[in-house]
Amino acid sequence: MLKKKALVFILVIALSSLLLAACGGGGGGGESDAAAEAGKALFEQDIIGAQPGCKTCHSLEAGKVIVGPSLAGIGSRAGSAVSGLSAEEFLKQSILEPDAHLAEGFPAGTMPQVWGTELSSEQVDQLVAFLMTLK
Repeated sequence: MLKKKALVFILVIALSSLLLAACGGGGGGGESDAAAEAGKALFEQDIIGAQPGCKTCHSLEAGKVIVGPSLAGIGSRAGSAVSGLSAEEFLKQSILEPDAHLAEGFPAGTMPQVWGTELSSEQVDQLVAFLMTLK
């Protein structure tokens, strides 16, 4: 009887571990944290490929405009920016197709239209992960 209880206990622990791993774990967020950190490092580069880096034109300080709009709090606002798009979808499209949804007061053609070729899809995802941390 003791062996049967021990076996059930081991199965419950193993199943719980698998479920936690499938759901992203118990709050550790390891992979998404690493992506956000990589995205932050990319955002902070002065030059990306042949273009000025993100921080050259976008402030992370509320209300501070450099060339493009401030990205302070974008992680909170992105989900409601365009009906039908998730926050992540909106941010990704804003990087790859910068004129698709223009911030008020900012003309088309200001942001480089080359990020689809200058950045890998992994780098775009990393930037999105970082921007989502800006609440």
